[in-house]
Amino acid sequence: MPDNKRLVAVVEIGSTGIRMVVAEIASGGIWRIVDRAGKPVSLGRDVFTSGYVSRDSLLNCLNVLNGFRELLSGWGIGNDDISVIATSALREARNRDSFMDRVQIQTGFRINVVEGIEENRLMYLAVRYAIKDDHPQFSRSNSIIIEVGGGSTEMMLLRRGKMVAAHSIRLGTILIDQQVRQATGSNEYLLRFLAEHVRTTCETLNSELDLTHVRTFIVAGSDARFAAARLGEEINENCALIHREAFESFVERIRGYSIEECVQKLRIPFAEAEGIIPGLLTYKLFLEQTAATEIIVPNVSIREGMLINMASGVEPELLEEFYSQVIASAISLGRKYHFDEDHALHVARLSLALFDALKEDHGMDRRARLLLEVSGILHDIGMYLRSSGHHKHSQYIVANSEIFGLHRDDLDVVSNVVRYHRRSAPNSTHIAFIALQREERMIVLKLASILRVADALDRGHSRRIKTIELEKRSDTIVLRTQGNEDLSLERLGMEEKADMFEDVFGYRVIIT
Repeated sequence: MPDNKRLVAVVEIGSTGIRMVVAEIASGGIWRIVDRAGKPVSLGRDVFTSGYVSRDSLLNCLNVLNGFRELLSGWGIGNDDISVIATSALREARNRDSFMDRVQIQTGFRINVVEGIEENRLMYLAVRYAIKDDHPQFSRSNSIIIEVGGGSTEMMLLRRGKMVAAHSIRLGTILIDQQVRQATGSNEYLLRFLAEHVRTTCETLNSELDLTHVRTFIVAGSDARFAAARLGEEINENCALIHREAFESFVERIRGYSIEECVQKLRIPFAEAEGIIPGLLTYKLFLEQTAATEIIVPNVSIREGMLINMASGVEPELLEEFYSQVIASAISLGRKYHFDEDHALHVARLSLALFDALKEDHGMDRRARLLLEVSGILHDIGMYLRSSGHHKHSQYIVANSEIFGLHRDDLDVVSNVVRYHRRSAPNSTHIAFIALQREERMIVLKLASILRVADALDRGHSRRIKTIELEKRSDTIVLRTQGNEDLSLERLGMEEKADMFEDVFGYRVIIT
Protein backbone atom coordinates (compact mmCIF):
# COMPACT_ATOMS: atom_id res chain seq x y z
CA MET A 1 0.00 0.00 0.00
CA PRO A 2 1.34 3.52 -0.79
CA ASP A 3 2.91 5.35 2.14
CA ASN A 4 0.20 8.03 2.11
CA LYS A 5 -2.53 5.46 2.78
CA ARG A 6 -3.28 3.33 5.81
CA LEU A 7 -5.83 0.72 6.78
CA VAL A 8 -7.88 1.24 9.94
CA ALA A 9 -10.76 -0.60 11.58
CA VAL A 10 -13.65 0.29 13.86
CA VAL A 11 -15.36 -2.40 15.95
CA GLU A 12 -18.63 -1.50 17.65
CA ILE A 13 -19.98 -3.62 20.52
CA GLY A 14 -23.68 -2.77 20.53
CA SER A 15 -26.80 -3.94 22.32
CA THR A 16 -27.83 -6.40 19.61
CA GLY A 17 -24.60 -7.20 17.78
CA ILE A 18 -20.90 -6.66 17.20
CA ARG A 19 -20.13 -4.92 13.92
CA MET A 20 -16.89 -3.98 12.21
CA VAL A 21 -15.77 -1.82 9.31
CA VAL A 22 -12.35 -1.73 7.68
CA ALA A 23 -11.42 1.44 5.82
CA GLU A 24 -8.55 2.88 3.84
CA ILE A 25 -7.59 6.43 4.84
CA ALA A 26 -5.69 8.47 2.28
CA SER A 27 -4.06 11.89 2.48
CA GLY A 28 -6.43 14.81 2.88
CA GLY A 29 -8.73 12.87 5.18
CA ILE A 30 -10.29 10.90 2.30
CA TRP A 31 -11.41 7.42 3.28
CA ARG A 32 -13.36 4.50 1.85
CA ILE A 33 -14.72 1.33 3.41
CA VAL A 34 -13.15 -1.84 2.05
CA ASP A 35 -14.75 -4.50 4.30
CA ARG A 36 -17.62 -5.01 6.72
CA ALA A 37 -18.60 -7.76 9.14
CA GLY A 38 -21.23 -8.27 11.82
CA LYS A 39 -22.54 -10.90 14.21
CA PRO A 40 -25.61 -10.82 16.52
CA VAL A 41 -25.06 -10.88 20.30
CA SER A 42 -27.52 -10.53 23.19
CA LEU A 43 -25.66 -8.08 25.42
CA GLY A 44 -28.61 -5.70 25.64
CA ARG A 45 -31.12 -8.35 26.62
CA ASP A 46 -28.78 -9.49 29.40
CA VAL A 47 -27.92 -6.06 30.77
CA PHE A 48 -31.39 -4.51 30.54
CA THR A 49 -32.89 -7.55 32.29
CA SER A 50 -30.37 -8.37 35.02
CA GLY A 51 -27.86 -5.52 34.93
CA TYR A 52 -25.03 -7.90 34.02
CA VAL A 53 -23.46 -9.44 30.93
CA SER A 54 -24.06 -13.18 31.29
CA ARG A 55 -21.34 -15.80 31.00
CA ASP A 56 -22.84 -17.13 27.76
CA SER A 57 -22.92 -13.67 26.20
CA LEU A 58 -19.35 -13.01 27.30
CA LEU A 59 -18.17 -16.22 25.66
CA ASN A 60 -20.17 -15.37 22.54
CA CYS A 61 -18.57 -11.92 22.39
CA LEU A 62 -15.09 -13.38 22.85
CA ASN A 63 -15.72 -15.82 20.02
CA VAL A 64 -16.91 -13.04 17.68
CA LEU A 65 -14.08 -10.68 18.63
CA ASN A 66 -11.43 -13.37 18.17
CA GLY A 67 -12.87 -14.00 14.72
CA PHE A 68 -12.61 -10.29 13.96
CA ARG A 69 -9.04 -10.29 15.28
CA GLU A 70 -8.11 -12.98 12.76
CA LEU A 71 -9.80 -11.03 9.98
CA LEU A 72 -7.92 -7.85 10.90
CA SER A 73 -4.64 -9.75 11.09
CA GLY A 74 -5.29 -10.85 7.53
CA TRP A 75 -5.62 -7.20 6.55
CA GLY A 76 -2.37 -6.46 8.39
CA ILE A 77 -3.99 -3.94 10.76
CA GLY A 78 -2.29 -3.49 14.14
CA ASN A 79 -3.71 -2.29 17.46
CA ASP A 80 -2.75 1.34 16.85
CA ASP A 81 -5.14 1.45 13.89
CA ILE A 82 -8.05 -0.40 15.55
CA SER A 83 -10.72 1.46 17.53
CA VAL A 84 -13.08 -0.69 19.60
CA ILE A 85 -16.10 1.14 20.99
CA ALA A 86 -19.06 0.01 23.08
CA THR A 87 -22.44 1.71 23.50
CA SER A 88 -25.40 1.63 25.89
CA ALA A 89 -25.46 -2.07 26.85
CA LEU A 90 -21.89 -2.21 28.10
CA ARG A 91 -22.17 1.34 29.41
CA GLU A 92 -24.86 0.20 31.84
CA ALA A 93 -23.46 -3.25 32.68
CA ARG A 94 -22.46 -3.56 36.34
CA ASN A 95 -19.71 -5.99 35.40
CA ARG A 96 -18.39 -3.96 32.49
CA ASP A 97 -14.90 -3.57 33.98
CA SER A 98 -14.42 -7.32 34.33
CA PHE A 99 -15.93 -7.80 30.84
CA MET A 100 -13.48 -5.29 29.34
CA ASP A 101 -10.56 -6.85 31.20
CA ARG A 102 -11.46 -10.34 29.95
CA VAL A 103 -11.81 -9.08 26.38
CA GLN A 104 -8.43 -7.35 26.49
CA ILE A 105 -6.69 -10.43 27.88
CA GLN A 106 -8.36 -12.87 25.46
CA THR A 107 -8.38 -10.76 22.27
CA GLY A 108 -5.97 -7.85 22.77
CA PHE A 109 -8.78 -5.35 22.08
CA ARG A 110 -8.95 -2.33 24.41
CA ILE A 111 -12.58 -1.17 24.61
CA ASN A 112 -13.61 2.48 24.81
CA VAL A 113 -17.11 2.83 26.30
CA VAL A 114 -18.63 5.93 24.68
CA GLU A 115 -21.08 8.15 26.52
CA GLY A 116 -24.47 8.85 25.01
CA ILE A 117 -23.43 12.39 24.15
CA GLU A 118 -20.31 11.02 22.42
CA GLU A 119 -22.58 8.77 20.38
CA ASN A 120 -24.43 11.90 19.32
CA ARG A 121 -21.19 13.55 18.24
CA LEU A 122 -20.08 10.57 16.18
CA MET A 123 -23.52 10.25 14.59
CA TYR A 124 -23.55 13.96 13.76
CA LEU A 125 -20.21 13.60 11.96
CA ALA A 126 -21.55 10.61 10.03
CA VAL A 127 -24.80 12.36 9.09
CA ARG A 128 -22.98 15.45 7.84
CA TYR A 129 -20.73 13.21 5.77
CA ALA A 130 -23.67 11.28 4.28
CA ILE A 131 -25.86 14.28 3.42
CA LYS A 132 -22.96 16.36 2.02
CA ASP A 133 -24.44 19.33 0.12
CA ASP A 134 -27.14 17.26 -1.53
CA HIS A 135 -29.92 18.40 0.81
CA PRO A 136 -29.33 22.13 1.42
CA GLN A 137 -32.44 22.41 3.60
CA PHE A 138 -30.44 20.65 6.36
CA SER A 139 -28.36 23.77 6.99
CA ARG A 140 -31.18 26.25 6.34
CA SER A 141 -34.05 24.89 8.39
CA ASN A 142 -34.60 23.50 11.88
CA SER A 143 -33.73 19.82 12.07
CA ILE A 144 -33.88 16.81 14.35
CA ILE A 145 -31.53 13.83 14.13
CA ILE A 146 -32.77 10.72 15.92
CA GLU A 147 -31.51 7.16 16.27
CA VAL A 148 -33.38 4.49 18.21
CA GLY A 149 -30.92 1.84 19.37
CA GLY A 150 -31.30 -1.26 21.49
CA GLY A 151 -30.80 0.50 24.84
CA SER A 152 -31.14 4.23 24.17
CA THR A 153 -32.46 6.84 21.77
CA GLU A 154 -29.98 9.49 20.70
CA MET A 155 -31.42 12.86 19.67
CA MET A 156 -30.00 16.14 18.38
CA LEU A 157 -31.84 19.39 17.74
CA LEU A 158 -30.42 21.90 15.25
CA ARG A 159 -31.55 25.43 14.48
CA ARG A 160 -30.56 26.30 10.89
CA GLY A 161 -27.73 23.80 11.04
CA LYS A 162 -26.42 24.89 14.45
CA MET A 163 -26.64 22.57 17.45
CA VAL A 164 -29.25 23.56 20.05
CA ALA A 165 -29.35 20.46 22.23
CA ALA A 166 -28.35 16.82 22.33
CA HIS A 167 -29.88 14.10 24.48
CA SER A 168 -29.39 10.43 25.19
CA ILE A 169 -32.75 9.00 26.33
CA ARG A 170 -33.04 5.64 28.03
CA LEU A 171 -35.56 4.32 25.55
CA GLY A 172 -34.44 1.57 23.17
CA THR A 173 -36.04 -1.30 21.29
CA ILE A 174 -34.88 -3.95 23.77
CA LEU A 175 -36.11 -1.93 26.75
CA ILE A 176 -39.41 -1.26 25.00
CA ASP A 177 -39.88 -4.95 24.15
CA GLN A 178 -39.20 -5.97 27.76
CA GLN A 179 -41.69 -3.41 29.10
CA VAL A 180 -44.40 -4.64 26.74
CA ARG A 181 -43.73 -8.30 27.56
CA GLN A 182 -44.03 -7.58 31.29
CA ALA A 183 -47.41 -5.93 30.71
CA THR A 184 -50.14 -7.24 28.45
CA GLY A 185 -47.87 -7.82 25.50
CA SER A 186 -50.43 -6.32 23.09
CA ASN A 187 -49.59 -3.97 20.25
CA GLU A 188 -52.09 -1.45 21.58
CA TYR A 189 -50.23 -1.31 24.88
CA LEU A 190 -46.99 -0.83 22.93
CA LEU A 191 -48.49 2.20 21.18
CA ARG A 192 -49.79 3.73 24.44
CA PHE A 193 -46.47 3.12 26.19
CA LEU A 194 -44.47 4.75 23.41
CA ALA A 195 -46.90 7.64 22.98
CA GLU A 196 -46.57 8.55 26.67
CA HIS A 197 -42.76 8.45 26.56
CA VAL A 198 -42.64 10.50 23.37
CA ARG A 199 -45.07 13.05 24.82
CA THR A 200 -43.01 13.62 27.98
CA THR A 201 -39.76 13.77 25.98
CA CYS A 202 -41.23 16.32 23.58
CA GLU A 203 -42.20 18.57 26.49
CA THR A 204 -38.48 18.93 27.22
CA LEU A 205 -37.49 19.22 23.58
CA ASN A 206 -40.06 21.94 22.88
CA SER A 207 -38.50 24.11 25.58
CA GLU A 208 -35.26 23.99 23.59
CA LEU A 209 -36.61 24.11 20.03
CA ASP A 210 -40.26 24.28 18.95
CA LEU A 211 -40.73 20.94 17.18
CA THR A 212 -43.59 22.31 15.09
CA HIS A 213 -40.94 24.41 13.32
CA VAL A 214 -38.76 21.39 12.50
CA ARG A 215 -38.67 20.88 8.73
CA THR A 216 -35.90 18.31 8.37
CA PHE A 217 -36.36 14.93 10.08
CA ILE A 218 -33.23 12.77 9.93
CA VAL A 219 -33.43 9.17 11.07
CA ALA A 220 -30.45 6.87 11.56
CA GLY A 221 -30.30 3.22 12.56
CA SER A 222 -30.94 -0.15 10.97
CA ASP A 223 -34.75 0.04 11.23
CA ALA A 224 -34.77 3.32 9.32
CA ARG A 225 -32.41 1.92 6.69
CA PHE A 226 -34.73 -1.06 6.23
CA ALA A 227 -37.66 1.29 5.60
CA ALA A 228 -35.56 3.39 3.21
CA ALA A 229 -34.62 0.29 1.21
CA ARG A 230 -38.34 -0.35 0.62
CA LEU A 231 -39.75 3.15 0.38
CA GLY A 232 -36.90 5.56 -0.21
CA GLU A 233 -35.53 7.56 -3.10
CA GLU A 234 -31.76 7.90 -3.41
CA ILE A 235 -30.29 11.34 -2.67
CA ASN A 236 -26.73 10.10 -3.07
CA GLU A 237 -24.83 6.85 -2.51
CA ASN A 238 -25.00 7.31 1.28
CA CYS A 239 -28.41 8.86 1.80
CA ALA A 240 -32.09 8.26 0.94
CA LEU A 241 -35.36 10.19 1.26
CA ILE A 242 -38.77 8.84 2.32
CA HIS A 243 -41.95 10.87 1.89
CA ARG A 244 -43.81 11.28 5.17
CA GLU A 245 -47.11 9.83 3.92
CA ALA A 246 -45.41 6.70 2.60
CA PHE A 247 -43.53 6.16 5.86
CA GLU A 248 -46.59 6.64 8.08
CA SER A 249 -48.66 4.34 5.88
CA PHE A 250 -45.98 1.64 5.98
CA VAL A 251 -45.67 1.78 9.79
CA GLU A 252 -49.44 1.65 10.23
CA ARG A 253 -49.60 -1.39 7.95
CA ILE A 254 -47.00 -3.44 9.82
CA ARG A 255 -47.42 -2.24 13.42
CA GLY A 256 -49.76 -5.10 14.23
CA TYR A 257 -47.31 -7.77 13.04
CA SER A 258 -45.97 -10.29 15.52
CA ILE A 259 -42.23 -11.01 15.56
CA GLU A 260 -42.86 -14.18 13.56
CA GLU A 261 -44.85 -12.25 10.97
CA CYS A 262 -42.04 -9.71 10.67
CA VAL A 263 -39.62 -12.54 9.93
CA GLN A 264 -41.95 -14.11 7.36
CA LYS A 265 -43.50 -11.09 5.65
CA LEU A 266 -40.62 -8.64 5.84
CA ARG A 267 -37.97 -11.32 5.24
CA ILE A 268 -35.64 -10.16 8.01
CA PRO A 269 -33.65 -12.14 10.62
CA PHE A 270 -35.27 -12.84 13.98
CA ALA A 271 -32.76 -10.61 15.81
CA GLU A 272 -33.86 -7.62 13.69
CA ALA A 273 -37.55 -8.55 13.81
CA GLU A 274 -37.65 -8.21 17.60
CA GLY A 275 -37.05 -4.46 17.51
CA ILE A 276 -38.30 -3.22 14.17
CA ILE A 277 -41.90 -2.41 15.19
CA PRO A 278 -40.94 -0.50 18.39
CA GLY A 279 -38.20 1.33 16.49
CA LEU A 280 -40.34 2.44 13.54
CA LEU A 281 -43.26 3.37 15.81
CA THR A 282 -40.96 5.57 17.88
CA TYR A 283 -39.78 7.37 14.76
CA LYS A 284 -43.37 7.85 13.60
CA LEU A 285 -44.51 9.32 16.92
CA PHE A 286 -41.67 11.82 16.96
CA LEU A 287 -42.27 12.65 13.30
CA GLU A 288 -45.88 13.53 14.11
CA GLN A 289 -44.65 16.28 16.43
CA THR A 290 -42.85 18.06 13.57
CA ALA A 291 -43.73 19.87 10.34
CA ALA A 292 -41.39 17.69 8.26
CA THR A 293 -42.80 16.34 5.01
CA GLU A 294 -39.80 14.12 4.27
CA ILE A 295 -37.53 11.76 6.19
CA ILE A 296 -33.81 11.77 5.45
CA VAL A 297 -32.17 8.38 6.08
CA PRO A 298 -28.35 8.37 6.00
CA ASN A 299 -26.82 4.97 5.37
CA VAL A 300 -24.24 5.48 8.12
CA SER A 301 -23.65 4.65 11.78
CA ILE A 302 -21.36 5.77 14.58
CA ARG A 303 -18.74 3.51 12.99
CA GLU A 304 -18.52 5.89 10.05
CA GLY A 305 -18.47 8.76 12.55
CA MET A 306 -15.50 7.12 14.23
CA LEU A 307 -13.73 6.77 10.87
CA ILE A 308 -14.24 10.48 10.23
CA ASN A 309 -12.91 11.16 13.72
CA MET A 310 -9.79 9.10 12.99
CA ALA A 311 -9.19 11.09 9.80
CA SER A 312 -10.26 14.53 11.10
CA GLY A 313 -6.73 15.60 11.96
CA VAL A 314 -6.31 16.59 8.34
CA GLU A 315 -9.74 18.29 8.05
CA PRO A 316 -9.43 21.57 10.00
CA GLU A 317 -12.57 23.07 8.45
CA LEU A 318 -14.68 20.14 9.62
CA LEU A 319 -13.09 20.32 13.07
CA GLU A 320 -13.84 24.05 13.39
CA GLU A 321 -17.42 23.43 12.28
CA PHE A 322 -17.73 20.80 14.97
CA TYR A 323 -16.30 23.17 17.59
CA SER A 324 -18.89 25.77 16.62
CA GLN A 325 -21.61 23.20 17.35
CA VAL A 326 -20.11 22.60 20.80
CA ILE A 327 -20.27 26.33 21.55
CA ALA A 328 -23.85 26.53 20.27
CA SER A 329 -24.81 23.68 22.61
CA ALA A 330 -23.12 25.43 25.57
CA ILE A 331 -24.99 28.66 24.84
CA SER A 332 -28.24 26.69 24.63
CA LEU A 333 -27.52 25.22 28.08
CA GLY A 334 -26.87 28.70 29.42
CA ARG A 335 -30.17 29.97 28.04
CA LYS A 336 -31.96 27.08 29.70
CA TYR A 337 -30.78 28.48 33.04
CA HIS A 338 -31.37 32.14 32.06
CA PHE A 339 -27.71 33.17 32.22
CA ASP A 340 -26.47 36.72 31.60
CA GLU A 341 -25.64 35.99 27.98
CA ASP A 342 -23.92 39.29 27.15
CA HIS A 343 -21.60 39.03 30.16
CA ALA A 344 -20.91 35.33 29.59
CA LEU A 345 -19.97 35.76 25.92
CA HIS A 346 -17.88 38.83 26.72
CA VAL A 347 -15.91 36.98 29.41
CA ALA A 348 -15.47 34.05 27.01
CA ARG A 349 -14.03 36.41 24.35
CA LEU A 350 -11.65 38.03 26.84
CA SER A 351 -10.58 34.57 28.04
CA LEU A 352 -9.73 33.51 24.49
CA ALA A 353 -7.76 36.72 23.91
CA LEU A 354 -5.69 35.97 27.01
CA PHE A 355 -5.31 32.31 26.02
CA ASP A 356 -3.97 33.24 22.58
CA ALA A 357 -1.58 35.88 23.95
CA LEU A 358 -0.19 33.46 26.55
CA LYS A 359 0.29 30.45 24.27
CA GLU A 360 4.03 30.24 24.95
CA ASP A 361 3.39 30.25 28.70
CA HIS A 362 0.56 27.73 29.00
CA GLY A 363 1.47 25.25 26.20
CA MET A 364 -2.12 24.04 25.78
CA ASP A 365 -3.81 22.92 22.55
CA ARG A 366 -6.92 23.82 20.55
CA ARG A 367 -9.07 21.43 22.57
CA ALA A 368 -8.14 23.24 25.81
CA ARG A 369 -9.06 26.53 24.13
CA LEU A 370 -12.51 25.10 23.39
CA LEU A 371 -12.95 24.00 27.02
CA LEU A 372 -11.97 27.51 28.16
CA GLU A 373 -14.56 29.07 25.86
CA VAL A 374 -17.27 26.74 27.18
CA SER A 375 -16.20 27.51 30.75
CA GLY A 376 -16.39 31.24 30.07
CA ILE A 377 -19.89 30.87 28.67
CA LEU A 378 -21.12 28.84 31.64
CA HIS A 379 -19.14 30.25 34.56
CA ASP A 380 -22.13 32.08 36.10
CA ILE A 381 -24.82 29.55 35.19
CA GLY A 382 -25.24 28.68 38.88
CA MET A 383 -26.80 32.13 39.48
CA TYR A 384 -30.04 30.45 38.36
CA LEU A 385 -30.10 28.54 41.65
CA ARG A 386 -28.63 31.13 44.00
CA SER A 387 -26.20 34.04 43.74
CA SER A 388 -24.46 33.11 46.99
CA GLY A 389 -21.95 30.37 46.26
CA HIS A 390 -22.99 30.36 42.61
CA HIS A 391 -19.58 28.99 41.52
CA LYS A 392 -20.43 25.73 43.32
CA HIS A 393 -23.89 25.67 41.77
CA SER A 394 -22.29 26.27 38.36
CA GLN A 395 -20.04 23.28 38.93
CA TYR A 396 -23.02 21.09 39.84
CA ILE A 397 -25.11 22.11 36.83
CA VAL A 398 -22.28 21.61 34.33
CA ALA A 399 -21.22 18.28 35.85
CA ASN A 400 -24.79 16.97 35.55
CA SER A 401 -25.59 18.35 32.09
CA GLU A 402 -24.92 17.28 28.53
CA ILE A 403 -23.06 19.45 26.03
CA PHE A 404 -22.87 18.22 22.48
CA GLY A 405 -19.37 17.06 21.58
CA LEU A 406 -17.98 16.98 25.11
CA HIS A 407 -17.55 13.61 26.76
CA ARG A 408 -17.53 13.04 30.51
CA ASP A 409 -13.82 13.80 30.97
CA ASP A 410 -14.28 17.16 29.24
CA LEU A 411 -17.27 18.03 31.42
CA ASP A 412 -15.27 17.14 34.52
CA VAL A 413 -12.64 19.67 33.45
CA VAL A 414 -15.19 22.39 32.57
CA SER A 415 -17.16 21.91 35.78
CA ASN A 416 -13.98 22.34 37.82
CA VAL A 417 -12.91 25.41 35.83
CA VAL A 418 -16.23 27.16 36.51
CA ARG A 419 -15.97 26.08 40.16
CA TYR A 420 -12.71 28.00 40.54
CA HIS A 421 -13.60 31.15 38.59
CA ARG A 422 -14.00 32.85 42.00
CA ARG A 423 -13.28 32.35 45.69
CA SER A 424 -10.69 29.83 46.88
CA ALA A 425 -8.23 27.85 44.80
CA PRO A 426 -8.34 24.01 44.75
CA ASN A 427 -7.23 22.16 47.86
CA SER A 428 -7.03 18.58 49.12
CA THR A 429 -10.62 18.61 50.44
CA HIS A 430 -12.14 19.31 47.02
CA ILE A 431 -13.03 15.78 45.93
CA ALA A 432 -14.10 16.63 42.36
CA PHE A 433 -10.72 18.26 41.69
CA ILE A 434 -8.62 15.59 43.40
CA ALA A 435 -10.45 12.88 41.39
CA LEU A 436 -9.05 14.26 38.13
CA GLN A 437 -5.91 12.91 36.51
CA ARG A 438 -2.78 14.95 37.14
CA GLU A 439 -2.75 16.33 33.59
CA GLU A 440 -6.41 17.35 33.89
CA ARG A 441 -5.77 19.08 37.23
CA MET A 442 -3.04 21.14 35.58
CA ILE A 443 -5.38 22.11 32.73
CA VAL A 444 -8.03 23.17 35.27
CA LEU A 445 -5.53 25.36 37.12
CA LYS A 446 -4.36 27.08 33.94
CA LEU A 447 -7.83 27.60 32.46
CA ALA A 448 -9.36 28.74 35.77
CA SER A 449 -6.51 31.23 36.24
CA ILE A 450 -7.18 32.75 32.83
CA LEU A 451 -10.95 32.76 33.39
CA ARG A 452 -10.58 34.57 36.72
CA VAL A 453 -8.60 37.36 35.08
CA ALA A 454 -11.15 37.65 32.22
CA ASP A 455 -14.05 37.72 34.68
CA ALA A 456 -12.31 40.45 36.70
CA LEU A 457 -12.07 42.53 33.52
CA ASP A 458 -15.89 42.60 33.45
CA ARG A 459 -16.45 42.86 37.18
CA GLY A 460 -19.49 45.12 36.79
CA HIS A 461 -21.03 43.17 33.86
CA SER A 462 -20.85 46.43 31.90
CA ARG A 463 -18.50 45.21 29.15
CA ARG A 464 -16.57 48.48 29.32
CA ILE A 465 -13.29 46.82 28.39
CA LYS A 466 -13.80 45.88 24.75
CA THR A 467 -10.26 44.90 23.80
CA ILE A 468 -6.98 44.29 25.59
CA GLU A 469 -3.34 44.33 24.63
CA LEU A 470 -1.00 42.17 26.70
CA GLU A 471 2.58 43.17 27.51
CA LYS A 472 4.84 40.73 29.34
CA ARG A 473 7.59 42.00 31.60
CA SER A 474 9.96 40.01 33.79
CA ASP A 475 7.44 39.30 36.55
CA THR A 476 4.38 41.28 35.46
CA ILE A 477 1.72 41.18 32.77
CA VAL A 478 0.31 44.57 31.83
CA LEU A 479 -3.18 44.59 30.30
CA ARG A 480 -3.68 47.78 28.29
CA THR A 481 -7.22 48.88 27.47
CA GLN A 482 -8.63 51.53 25.16
CA GLY A 483 -10.77 54.51 26.16
CA ASN A 484 -11.01 56.75 29.19
CA GLU A 485 -13.38 54.69 31.33
CA ASP A 486 -13.01 54.53 35.10
CA LEU A 487 -11.46 51.08 35.73
CA SER A 488 -11.46 51.17 39.54
CA LEU A 489 -14.04 48.36 39.73
CA GLU A 490 -12.05 46.15 37.35
CA ARG A 491 -8.82 46.83 39.26
CA LEU A 492 -10.58 45.81 42.47
CA GLY A 493 -11.74 42.61 40.78
CA MET A 494 -8.20 41.91 39.62
CA GLU A 495 -6.85 42.29 43.15
CA GLU A 496 -9.39 39.67 44.29
CA LYS A 497 -8.97 37.18 41.45
CA ALA A 498 -5.45 37.40 39.98
CA ASP A 499 -3.83 35.49 42.86
CA MET A 500 -4.28 32.09 41.20
CA PHE A 501 -2.86 33.40 37.94
CA GLU A 502 0.25 34.58 39.76
CA ASP A 503 0.62 31.21 41.50
CA VAL A 504 0.20 29.24 38.24
CA PHE A 505 2.06 31.42 35.74
CA GLY A 506 4.34 33.50 37.99
CA TYR A 507 3.11 36.87 36.75
CA ARG A 508 1.39 39.69 38.61
CA VAL A 509 -1.42 41.26 36.55
CA ILE A 510 -2.08 44.98 36.37
CA ILE A 511 -4.51 47.03 34.24
CA THR A 512 -3.64 50.33 32.59
